Amino acid sequence: MHAASYTALDSSVLVLNKMFMAVHVISVRRAFCLLCKDDAEVICTDDGAYTSYDFASWLEVSAAKAAFERGEEDDWVRTPTADIRAPRVIRLLEYDRVPKQTVKFNRRNIFARDHNQCQFCGKKFPTSELSLDHVIPRSQGGGTSWENIVCACVDCNVRKGGRTPRQANMTLIRKPEKPKRSPVLHAKLSQKKYRSWQSFLDNAYWSVELK
Repeated sequence: MHAASYTALDSSVLVLNKMFMAVHVISVRRAFCLLCKDDAEVICTDDGAYTSYDFASWLEVSAAKAAFERGEEDDWVRTPTADIRAPRVIRLLEYDRVPKQTVKFNRRNIFARDHNQCQFCGKKFPTSELSLDHVIPRSQGGGTSWENIVCACVDCNVRKGGRTPRQANMTLIRKPEKPKRSPVLHAKLSQKKYRSWQSFLDNAYWSVELK
């Protein structure tokens, strides 16, 4: 497969349950597996209207779009016989469970909440160059929670050591809080190609997890 197709296959697809409620975010690769097994259909929001397609009809739509109007925000998967437009939203035909109403506490969501920004110096870093810091150190009774964990760069983490910010004469740029919405999803929505997700994501279902 062409190298560019790997990027397309790894891009994200919003998954809806049978009642059109957002439940997961998966890769295009996984979405194609579900579509091929007829476990899901593509939901397209072009021109402000919702249209559903099974995999065979989606291949036909992709062929037409590839020939006449490739959008600049589209991702394409190249196969030996055709170029397939990566879907942005799919709907599971039998799955009717309701998403959990909580934002998962994990490293990925903490980095996303803090925008990969050291909460002491304010500079942004790649995830690989950031660590997680206990604002109140565990040695002083601090817990591992949304309200006590922040992103910190290596220099600031070393400077702070096992002290509180006040003891280290350092200041947090913002108070850490538990987010009401999934930080990773919020970051995805800032990209134009995922704007079609917005109509399926109201405040009640912002807890869907990336898989």
